[in-house]
Amino acid sequence: MNIRAFGFCHAGQAKPFFFVVFVAAWCFISDLSRAETIKGNIRYVGAPIEKKKTPVTIDQYICGKEKEPEDLLLSSNNGIRNAVVSLQNVPSGTKRDWNFPAAKMDQKQCSFIPRVVIVPVGGTVEFLNSDRLLHNVRSAGKENPPFNRAQPHARSISFAFKEPELLRVDCDLHSWMRGWVVVAEHPFYALTNEQGEFTLENVPRGKYTLQVWQESLGNVTQEVVVGDKGATTVSVAMGKK
Repeated sequence: MNIRAFGFCHAGQAKPFFFVVFVAAWCFISDLSRAETIKGNIRYVGAPIEKKKTPVTIDQYICGKEKEPEDLLLSSNNGIRNAVVSLQNVPSGTKRDWNFPAAKMDQKQCSFIPRVVIVPVGGTVEFLNSDRLLHNVRSAGKENPPFNRAQPHARSISFAFKEPELLRVDCDLHSWMRGWVVVAEHPFYALTNEQGEFTLENVPRGKYTLQVWQESLGNVTQEVVVGDKGATTVSVAMGKK
């Protein structure tokens, strides 16, 4: 490509331009090199969980006759599913690249799926209804406007969330249905998988407080130091309080 097309007439003028580009590229690469990864697992410790099924007395043709408890899901080695992991005391100048997937919460067989979604501040959650019956979605947010909308089959309803908050979502027509929306103030949030594992990427080096929330077990915190020796590994234990 002819540099003259961009108004650079001779080499003497081009040198400062290339110097600036080189410095900018070096800073970008250097910044990436300081970003590290936190990998970890969340485990349940304590007495065995007694699982009480909830009898269903309405819409059994879709919901079934009873529902398994969904508030605390454990793997075979006690990994906790759907725990929300986040970092506290994140520096205000930290680069913030949001990598959360599109936040959608469906209603299938009278359960919210997924049970927990994470959405960035200013983001939107789309609520779906795959069941061939009427549901409603209700949440009494404090930092975000409350909502309560009837939702017929196959109708999509979206709500925007402008402030950080943890919100519970209910269906008044089916009292056992519950979901959670986590409105994240920064990108360093993660949801544990079926094995209780999580990953936080592009974390700047430094000392943080790692917070874990689970709807039945509450909050626990743990100090973590992110250094320059590869991924930081964390293991957090949670139990009934």
